[in-house]
Amino acid sequence: MGVGTSFGHQLLKLLVTPGCRRFERHLGELEHIQRGRLSRWLAAVAASPEGQRCGVRADWTWEQFAQHMPLTTYGDYAEALERQRASRGREMVDSPVMRYQPTSGSTSAVKWIPYSKLFLDELDEVISAWVGDLYRQFPQQGRGTHYWSLSWIPTDMRDQTAGDINDDMKMLSWGKRLLAYLTQSVPQEVALAETSDDSLFATVAYLVADETLGFISVWSPTFALGALEQLARWREELAQVLDTGHWGARQARMAEVACPRSARAAQLLRAWDGKLAPEFFAKLWPGLAVVSSWDTAAAAPWADKLRALLPHANFQGKGLWATEGVVTFPFQGRFPLAYLSHFYEFEDTATGQVLASWQLRDGMQVIPIMTTGSGFARYKMSDVVRVDGFLGQVPCLTFLGRNDGVDLVGEKTSATLAQQIQDGLALHGALPVTLLALDQSTRLSPGYALLVECAEGTDRSALEASLAGQLERALLNNFHYKLARELGQLQPAACVALPHMRDIYLDQCRLRGMVEGNIKIEPLRHWKGQIPDVLRHALDEPAVAA
Repeated sequence: MGVGTSFGHQLLKLLVTPGCRRFERHLGELEHIQRGRLSRWLAAVAASPEGQRCGVRADWTWEQFAQHMPLTTYGDYAEALERQRASRGREMVDSPVMRYQPTSGSTSAVKWIPYSKLFLDELDEVISAWVGDLYRQFPQQGRGTHYWSLSWIPTDMRDQTAGDINDDMKMLSWGKRLLAYLTQSVPQEVALAETSDDSLFATVAYLVADETLGFISVWSPTFALGALEQLARWREELAQVLDTGHWGARQARMAEVACPRSARAAQLLRAWDGKLAPEFFAKLWPGLAVVSSWDTAAAAPWADKLRALLPHANFQGKGLWATEGVVTFPFQGRFPLAYLSHFYEFEDTATGQVLASWQLRDGMQVIPIMTTGSGFARYKMSDVVRVDGFLGQVPCLTFLGRNDGVDLVGEKTSATLAQQIQDGLALHGALPVTLLALDQSTRLSPGYALLVECAEGTDRSALEASLAGQLERALLNNFHYKLARELGQLQPAACVALPHMRDIYLDQCRLRGMVEGNIKIEPLRHWKGQIPDVLRHALDEPAVAA
């Protein structure tokens, strides 16, 4: 480890430790802290044009706030955000907007989330507590470099954005950010490459060249798996680049990105057969101490696959984060509410009642509602979490799945139901990618198709028949689905199994405008209209051995 990296870790640890202790110190003051967070938000929004238009008052209590302000979604802010972006002003909250962060919805539309200084301060609170606890829980990761993922946007949208919006380190305060950069394995300039493919190539090149890599933080495990698979495909090109310190054929598109060099990594790549195996990655990154990614619900089987490839490292789940804000994070082996950050309410899925965080009880299943420094008020998420105990008075929450639903013909299928069904399937070694609700399933009629990834040489016919039968029987337990089937409104459930199904799915997400790095495996998706030819052929023709 270089002197700069060691120095960066020492000072960063000193800076985040107070935030970690602050989170612990106030665990018994949940209601007091949360009411204070709401008061701070009300003061900032009451002074803004949008807040004045909505009649927000700085002296409201939570009870008055809940009475006067409705629950919201992103669409409720579309006009105000358009005015704010055009004027570069403080339309929604009396706090300067530092940048706009792109994120994608569950289908295609890109949403632009304003990151005000107040909002970034809220994120800094939770990241300080998380990173401080990370140094305590896994001190060995503080001896190596770190990789914090970049959320690249689609290539054809790059001219709409500033060069720094995709840097996850921008969530830290400037002092911590500067120190964090001293520990980074991959420079932020990789986001300035001309295409997403080039950005990924540069990222992989830097990671492969880094023998001291100690920590990997990505959002989706499928992103990390894709990078490892690309590493295998690019190994000859990477070996040449790392030997020469030149980007080769990519040079013109990578002019703003310095090229790493590593004779050691080049030699390892040339001796590698390209098969993803723990032994190779242990040689490549001998000091890797921690891998962090989503690991619950639909991400669980892919996190297991990633964990199996990097068994010499500890694995840590992410908790529940969204571009719009954070709900939970890993702390002391639990996933507590980030109560020092935003103001939180929760909708009880059983009763529909909206509760404050201090009113939650063990075992409840609830939907988070956030009021954040971006100006969003009572922003209802599409996630279901379960209360699994407490740290002091602060609830710890387990992510169960999305609350988004699909209703092709009145069957009312929920994402949580889709997740429960997939969890109960006998998959015979396959990995579930998603359950698609299709306007044009078999016979070009509406229906559901489960996408799974299977191994090369799998008897696809037998696997697809088994999974389609299991899926249909499970879906028939839903009264509305059963009625739709009996009325001939839906085709029988189908299954498509292909060796590279995850790549097919992720490629389609990119084509539909979703944000690179934020794309996640979801238990349920509605793909409207036509579907890719490879899926069309598989649905229309009998399967054969892959």
